[in-house]
Amino acid sequence: MRPAPLRRTAQEMHADRQAAARRIQAALHIAVVTLAWLVSVPFLVGWGVLGTQREDGVLLFAALLAVVLPFTGAAIATRNGLYFTGGCFAVLTLAMVVPAISVVQAG
Repeated sequence: MRPAPLRRTAQEMHADRQAAARRIQAALHIAVVTLAWLVSVPFLVGWGVLGTQREDGVLLFAALLAVVLPFTGAAIATRNGLYFTGGCFAVLTLAMVVPAISVVQAG
């Protein structure tokens, strides 16, 4: 015997398309946050350390961004149902606490 074919309603197909579009938009937001993190933190640390004057405020801001931006990515991912990505960003947030503290103490 062959199994009966599954029939999906138009509402279910529409809900699937909306969920896929929401996940794609969340992935794009996460990519923007990640790129901002990858560019801004090393730039600010370099500016704070190698600038004409050592600026502790810049290093403090870099340390803050090093922790806050991965947390923002985790919040965006988990809010939109991307739980594995959110978990990875949560681990990254926890991993960035130690370098952030050392950057602040070095300044």
